[in-house]
Amino acid sequence: MHHTPFPSTIQHAVPWGATAQRNCDRVIALVAQQKSVPIRLLTDANRGRRGAARARQLAMYLSHVVYGRSLAEIGKAFGRDRTTVSYACALIEDMRDDPRFDEEVCALELQLETSMATEVDHVR
Repeated sequence: MHHTPFPSTIQHAVPWGATAQRNCDRVIALVAQQKSVPIRLLTDANRGRRGAARARQLAMYLSHVVYGRSLAEIGKAFGRDRTTVSYACALIEDMRDDPRFDEEVCALELQLETSMATEVDHVR
């Protein structure tokens, strides 16, 4: 089950760049926790090992799909080029053909969407 980006109504409350970075930071923290990978490895300039690289790709994908962040914004947050983010998103989307992986991604999307909805409720 693939989700579409969740519309954020709180983006007008803080500067545009700050919101993008905060969104990506939230995704990085969640993926790091779920995948047992140190946060620093998700934003490190080096590629890292397969597990860290895959977690980074997943975090980039979630930043794009759940928060609707642009590839350039995500690239800046992760210290990568937008083409790297594009590759990561395509790779994760292809991996979602595996039902178990798709279920895992859906659960992460739901966590982020729930968190975002709660934040929107607090702003109102």
